[in-house]
Amino acid sequence: MLEKILETKRLEIANLMLSEQVIVPTFSLYEALKEPNRSIGLIAEVKKASPSKGIICEQFEPISIAKGYQEGGADAISVLTDEMYFQGHRDYLSAIKKEVSLPVMRKDFIIDKKQIDETVRIGADAMLLIVGTVPIDQLKELYEYAYSLGLECLVEVHAKEELVELLTTFTPKIIGVNNRNLKTFETTLTQTEEMAKLIPEGSLFVSESGIHHTSDLDRVKKVGAAGVLVGESLMRASSPEAGIAALFGGESVATSS
Repeated sequence: MLEKILETKRLEIANLMLSEQVIVPTFSLYEALKEPNRSIGLIAEVKKASPSKGIICEQFEPISIAKGYQEGGADAISVLTDEMYFQGHRDYLSAIKKEVSLPVMRKDFIIDKKQIDETVRIGADAMLLIVGTVPIDQLKELYEYAYSLGLECLVEVHAKEELVELLTTFTPKIIGVNNRNLKTFETTLTQTEEMAKLIPEGSLFVSESGIHHTSDLDRVKKVGAAGVLVGESLMRASSPEAGIAALFGGESVATSS
């Protein structure tokens, strides 16, 4: 499935036309996760569908969802922009960016600098990079290019071997461990627990996928995760605010003195 998605991305890049709109990045994903609203940071995802689950949210209103996440105390918002496989859109991100005062991360399969230029233009504060989508040296170039434009990156790995290869080449400020096996689509938090030992002390560590309950948060916090990226369980909740409240088991949002 991953190679099929990447082939689609290559075709999209060949026909990519950059818009003139430029919304300057204004919020730091790193700082939001470093000083979260609760005991662990939450990147709440605006996600209509996925290849493994199909349609997740029938009544999909991205701006309303994003505003609900902000009201519910999320620390950042992730927006799926892939159209073919996740039924996302770049316009969703631009519209959300204008309505919230949180870091907004573009979640897509970024494999070319043209896509990074586009990511700036549509208004993202940060973006996802996935180890294994391009050679590691090229991934480092994309990472450095993004930061040169003011974009932060969440660099995602799916296996120990990928993490070792990544850290041998460069050390990202934010590292995400995806608990989903891209071949079987099964998720297990054991993935986070096993790879936590390898995360450098200077990097913020985010656990992604398979986070549904307060007990899941407790498991990943215990091994040092600074944040979680949660999509499906929040999108299936009666409201974004209710989903966040249930996930955190009533833990209150920190207030500044």
